[in-house]
Amino acid sequence: MKITSLNPIIVSNMTEKNLVKTVQSTLEKLGKLKLDQQLQEELTWCLGSYEYDQNPVGVIEKSSKALELLKSKREEHARAVSKKLIEDLEKLVLN
Repeated sequence: MKITSLNPIIVSNMTEKNLVKTVQSTLEKLGKLKLDQQLQEELTWCLGSYEYDQNPVGVIEKSSKALELLKSKREEHARAVSKKLIEDLEKLVLN
C-alpha cells in the first residue's frame, strides 16, 4: 500500500479529530478481536506522538498495517469489522 501524504502539518481530507477518532476505533477493534498486540502498542504510541507533534507519518504507516489486517479479518467474517471502519481507514491511509 502506498502512503501518499507525509505532510506533518496537513492531513488531507481528514480533520485531526476524525484521524484520532478513526485510530481510536481501530485500536478498539484490534483489541476486541485480539489481533496483533504489537501493532496495537505501536499504533497507540504513534497516536500519542501525533497528538504531541502533529506529524502523521507514524499513524499513517501503522494504520496501513491495521487496514490490511482488518480487511483480511473482514473477508473471513464479514460482520467482524464494519464497512465504515474500513472506509475511514482507507481515507486516512490512501488520502
